[in-house]
Amino acid sequence: MSTTMTIRLDTEIKNRLDQLAEATHRSRSFLAAEAIRDFVELNEWQIQEIKSALNEADSGDFASDKAVKKAFGKWGVNAG
Repeated sequence: MSTTMTIRLDTEIKNRLDQLAEATHRSRSFLAAEAIRDFVELNEWQIQEIKSALNEADSGDFASDKAVKKAFGKWGVNAG
């Protein structure tokens, strides 16, 4: 199922989208929907990872100083 949504674009972006649609033989609508889908998936993933990290931090699940120094040591970085 799909639905219709209206968005405002800068003229330059709309022109670039038109050129891309022509070059790929796809509609502007298809390309815009794909871009929005990718954006939403990426940001959902990022937000979930942040929430997960905050839950770990809230529960005190941190790497020890020794573990951090060891990890950075493998890369030749002084973790102080």
